[in-house]
Amino acid sequence: MKVMRGAHRAVASVCGVLLAAAAAGCGGGIKDTSVPPPKPYRAITDVPEALGKDGTTIVVGDPGAPTTVHLLEDPRCPVCEEFELQGAGEALRVLVEHREVRAEYTMASFLDDRLGGKGSRKAVNALRAALDRDKFTEYHAVLYENQPEEAVDGFTDAYLLDLASKVDGLRSPAFDRAVRGMTYEDFVTASERAYEAVGDDPRGPGTPTAVIDGTPVPAEYNGILFDPELFREAVRQSGFGVLPWETATP
Repeated sequence: MKVMRGAHRAVASVCGVLLAAAAAGCGGGIKDTSVPPPKPYRAITDVPEALGKDGTTIVVGDPGAPTTVHLLEDPRCPVCEEFELQGAGEALRVLVEHREVRAEYTMASFLDDRLGGKGSRKAVNALRAALDRDKFTEYHAVLYENQPEEAVDGFTDAYLLDLASKVDGLRSPAFDRAVRGMTYEDFVTASERAYEAVGDDPRGPGTPTAVIDGTPVPAEYNGILFDPELFREAVRQSGFGVLPWETATP
């Protein structure tokens, strides 16, 4: 697994570009303030979620949000856990709640092949089952909050169902059958293939990877995913066509 963290120099360089652009009014763009912004969702549980038209992307948030952040994650990846719990994961959730961002997820499972076991595939299958009950976002958070050690194949059926009990309204006979029977095995396979198709490496770009408005954050600048302030600023400036890693000097 690639460790997707940017070098300190690269992040510092992006920081300078972001701060300079913010001081200049977000790269010279002017927001239309004549139309009031939509009201935020009351809670993350009210945010809509759906399966994308490609059959593999899980879409969370207002379909009309001005910015899209597409995340590539593997449930067993500890760096994904760091992003979600200590990095910019919470900042992303707030942006989604405020309808500033639509989040998209491609869930990979390559760590099963590299480390052995079936935990990633089982977790992705369970996440897809949770989507059917509009509980993907809540369950996704619970899985990372309770992620087993990477080398331990800890996402067993029993553990996944136990964690599902922490999400109000998720458990049902149909959900339990889907988890135990790998109902969405075809989705799991297709989702992994979609992950592998991103970038030039046939094995995939590594996790976590973020694609902001169609432009991947380069690996050397992935450190912004672990700095909520830099992440928020990068996302907001993307709405003005500003790509800080293209103008920063590593």
